[in-house]
Parts: sequence; structure tokens; C-alpha cells
Amino acid sequence: MKFYYVYMLKCSDDSIYTGMTNSIDRRLEEHKLGLNIDCYTYRKRPLRLIYHQEFMQFDQAQFYEKKIKKWSRSKKLALANEDFELLKDLSICKNETNYKNFEK
Repeated sequence: MKFYYVYMLKCSDDSIYTGMTNSIDRRLEEHKLGLNIDCYTYRKRPLRLIYHQEFMQFDQAQFYEKKIKKWSRSKKLALANEDFELLKDLSICKNETNYKNFEK
């Protein structure tokens, strides 16, 4: 059975890279060696794996990767640190137009 992985790397400039692969060991080695000069992580080595999640279906992994890529740095770090309470707090909409800000 083939598995897919969504992963996050912490880069040397403190940025976070999110990606997806079907071979996490191979992909991490590619990042580490800097095989692709056009890759975001090429000039941001060394890298450290801070999170990964395994999926059995490509569609699930792809959906999750796209979702996480839109998240703030704080939310990504909360997920990587397994701080689910903070992740929940960071997920609450704080816009003025949120329905919770209107009197009933």
C-alpha cells in the first residue's frame, strides 16, 4: 500500500516550508542535499523536520497540505508542537465582522 505524507520543515531563516510526498525519507534527503536549485528550501538549509502526517489517499494529503499552507506561522507551530488548545484559539475568527461580535 502506498502512503502520502504532509510535512513541515523549519528552515535556517526560521521560515516554515510545507510539502507533500509519497516518500518522506527520499524527499527529506533531496531537501537536505539541495538537489533542486529552484526549490524554496535550497538557500534555507539546514532544515529540520518539525511535523509530518501520514495519509492513505492522495486526495486527503493534497487537501491537508493546501489547508496548512494557508495557515499562519503561529498555527503551523502550534500543530508541530501538538499544542491543540493554542491551535483551537488561533483558529477562532477575530474579524470585526464575525457574527459573535454582533449583539443579539
